[in-house]
Amino acid sequence: MPNKPVKTAAKATVSKPAAAKTAAAKPAPKAPVAAAPAKAPVAAKPAVKPAAAPKVEEKKVVTQRQGFKANEFVVYPAHGVGQILAIEEQEIAGAKLELFVINFIKDKMTLRVPTAKVANVGMRKLSEPALVKKALETLKGRARVKRTMWSRRAQEYEAKINSGDIVAIAEVVRDLYRSESQPEQSYSERQLYEAALDRLSREIAVVQHSTETEAIKEIEAQLAKSPRRTNAKAEATEGEGDADNESDADDTDGDDSTVADEAA
Repeated sequence: MPNKPVKTAAKATVSKPAAAKTAAAKPAPKAPVAAAPAKAPVAAKPAVKPAAAPKVEEKKVVTQRQGFKANEFVVYPAHGVGQILAIEEQEIAGAKLELFVINFIKDKMTLRVPTAKVANVGMRKLSEPALVKKALETLKGRARVKRTMWSRRAQEYEAKINSGDIVAIAEVVRDLYRSESQPEQSYSERQLYEAALDRLSREIAVVQHSTETEAIKEIEAQLAKSPRRTNAKAEATEGEGDADNESDADDTDGDDSTVADEAA
């Protein structure tokens, strides 16, 4: 039986691939996974300090300068009576200035005046009661009007109004006042009279702690006591500009005793 050994060998040969297939079918055992290395501890970051807030310079609250205080009533010659709201500091063109903030309620106006310039502009405190009384007494005097051209007198009246002098303003009121029995004023006369009356009444009202209406009534009561002007045609010389009249007027500039009654 010569073929048996060969057949047996063949079977053995055939069975080997099957064993290999079986071995291949089995999954290879997984290699042990190496544990991940532990992370090194992260060093804590130092806490960041918050930036310091910029320092805000506190403004100095100034309450008094040049003898004037905040909330005080004052007289500013060009505008009359006003109230100091505050004394503040401002930077203008790189320079720091202290300013009076003055409010004129009736005119609805606010004015800023450098504290160093108050003397130059003529700003002053309210008149003392004794000076107010003198101004009221002035109203009872006789009107003193120079016999010169109206344009020249108008300039003089305006200068008195803007002087801030309460007695000088009272003189303008006295000289331009017209009673009901006297001829009416011209438009320019009326404008100057009302401007002077407004300045005078506002200061008197603040000094006496009264209203402007009450102050005007007091002023008119004093004017009613003044001597009546009898020469109704005195103003007829208003248009005269001859040398004689101008010379007479110049002579009487400093002498209140040489005057002419005003009428028309």
